[in-house]
Amino acid sequence: MRALHSALHTDRVVVVHPSVYGTDNSCTLDGMKQLGSIARGIAVIDEKTPDSSLDEMDRAGMRGIRVNLETTGQSDPAVARQRFQEAMDRIKRRGKWHIQVYTRLSVIEGIKDQVMAAPMPVVFDHFGGAQAALGVTQPGFDTLLNLVRTGKAYVKISAPYRSSMKPPDYADVAPLAKALIGANPQRILWGSDWPHPASPVAHRPVTEITPLWQVDDGRIFNQLPLWAPDAALRKTILVTNPRSFMDFEARRGL
Repeated sequence: MRALHSALHTDRVVVVHPSVYGTDNSCTLDGMKQLGSIARGIAVIDEKTPDSSLDEMDRAGMRGIRVNLETTGQSDPAVARQRFQEAMDRIKRRGKWHIQVYTRLSVIEGIKDQVMAAPMPVVFDHFGGAQAALGVTQPGFDTLLNLVRTGKAYVKISAPYRSSMKPPDYADVAPLAKALIGANPQRILWGSDWPHPASPVAHRPVTEITPLWQVDDGRIFNQLPLWAPDAALRKTILVTNPRSFMDFEARRGL
């Protein structure tokens, strides 16, 4: 990761706890400790995670919890509503924390009222699960745009290879990115999704290691000026938004 940041000339990171570790956040916490003040984290918890552990994670720099529905193939809106409510209940008294959700547009449609009423920020991963081939008129994308436009949700314009089948530039993602940025640039976050974990393959043992996606990170990063041609807008997405949202300290000139 340090080598990646050197190549991309980035110096802060938000470590999203990998699904393969379940609710054991010790590896992520160790990485954050090694990185120091440049790192923040997103934890994965369940009903067995005590509040005392959340207190410790807060002191270590965790600033949210992740509800990952997509990796497990969970697309039932009823289940999503229950999981989202449980997440809200766990962090509703933690002022700096947010809920990060990895899911698809049909599920976002099913939880939109909860998101609108949520007392904490909500972030949707990877273009909200929108698919580039279906364009900006695909069902549910207007709901995502409205949540962004009203300021009730953030969206990560990250991992275009999860939305597109057209490598290496994934050019068909551009209309989605431009629409989201145009809706409300103050609610857009960029992410690399490094090291590009692929989803588990069905009917294979969980002990089998799934190969990582082979992605040119620099090439993907260079798509951002096409999605947001204005330099000030890119600074909003890359610096201003994550600095305030993830509770990073401001640095001179940034």
